Amino acid sequence: MSVREQIDRYIGDQSPAKREELRDLHRRILEISPDAKLWFLDGRNDNGKVVSNPNIGYGSETLSYAAGGSRAFYKIGLSANTSGISVYVMGLKDKKYLSETYGSRLGKAKITGYCIRFRSVKDVDLGVLEEVVADALGRRSAGASS
Repeated sequence: MSVREQIDRYIGDQSPAKREELRDLHRRILEISPDAKLWFLDGRNDNGKVVSNPNIGYGSETLSYAAGGSRAFYKIGLSANTSGISVYVMGLKDKKYLSETYGSRLGKAKITGYCIRFRSVKDVDLGVLEEVVADALGRRSAGASS
């Protein structure tokens, strides 16, 4: 099954309301960066154990680990969870960047070092969320890795 088919199946398996929100966010991200590499992670580790929620990924980034290793990974992640939707921004050096840059304008969302979590797209300013995505997938900023 192709990555696009896995993404379509994942979105289609969600509840009707969450399905429409994920479909809209997926469309918006692809409009911002139509050529971004697509990823789908089913949430299982190499041993087949579920360790996270499934994620749709966009773009490409090399993540470096403290122990010295590195690997290719997505730049933006989109995931449904029990309380709503999470948008992940990978590779940020400054863990305060998201909250300091977008927090006051984003709306009703919980922001951690690399994750923006919200119950519904109605709770956030989609224009600001699009700005987060465009910043991560397009131009470089002070918070993004080089």
